[in-house]
Amino acid sequence: MLNKYKETADFINLKIKHQPEIGIILGSGLGGLGNKIKNPIFIKYSDIPNFPVSTVEGHSGQLIFGELGGKQVVAMQGRFHYYEGYDMKFVTFPVRVMKFLGADKLIVSNAAGGMNPKFRQGDLMIINDHINNFPEHPLRGKNIDELGVRFPDMSKVYHAEYIRIAEEIAKANNISIHQGIYIGSSGPTLETPAEYRLFRTFGADATGMSTVPEVIVAHHQGMKIFGMSVITNESVRENPDEITTHEEVQDVAGLVEPKMTKIIVGLIERM
Repeated sequence: MLNKYKETADFINLKIKHQPEIGIILGSGLGGLGNKIKNPIFIKYSDIPNFPVSTVEGHSGQLIFGELGGKQVVAMQGRFHYYEGYDMKFVTFPVRVMKFLGADKLIVSNAAGGMNPKFRQGDLMIINDHINNFPEHPLRGKNIDELGVRFPDMSKVYHAEYIRIAEEIAKANNISIHQGIYIGSSGPTLETPAEYRLFRTFGADATGMSTVPEVIVAHHQGMKIFGMSVITNESVRENPDEITTHEEVQDVAGLVEPKMTKIIVGLIERM
């Protein structure tokens, strides 16, 4: 895998003009942030050696290199999920490559189901901790010491200063925002009512099918991390006969995206 990471990074380096400082992963319905990147260079996943290809509707499937908030960034428009059939080495492959390209910071976003009774559809949540409920761990197998230590400490994963800055930006722009714990599980089924109750018992405030593996790998290789969820649906609905669809998730995320974009761009300016 180490050779694959380096081979992919070498290929990309021939296509770009500037080394990225910050990696960004854009979740379902949140790909529009990529339109804010100045002087963009687009590279389709299908053109990149060793890269998987996103199969999820709402995920464009390309890397964007350019300037955002005065910094050089690389943004993933479309991520890879365990439920698509990829093992964790490929789910997290782009994060490894980002580090080899020079990025030492990572911003992750996602669409998530809200479990905290105070959360409402369309709210934003800064991730301050997570629970790994995936059946496979992204660091399982032989450790590559060049990438990180065998047993990473996970007590301080989400960068406290970035959280403070994001809260400050939200307050200055009258954007309501929460902090909370995100639980990641495999999917692709959305949670049953019993699973929602179980996850809430665990202490989770929001749930989704991504982010945790990427964050673990980023932390393993020493990247500073900020995460944010868009709450696209609630665990308890006023009409119990309503169901959640992927289209609803995309629609809600798209409506909230301008608020999230304002916070993320403001954060990048101060990183």
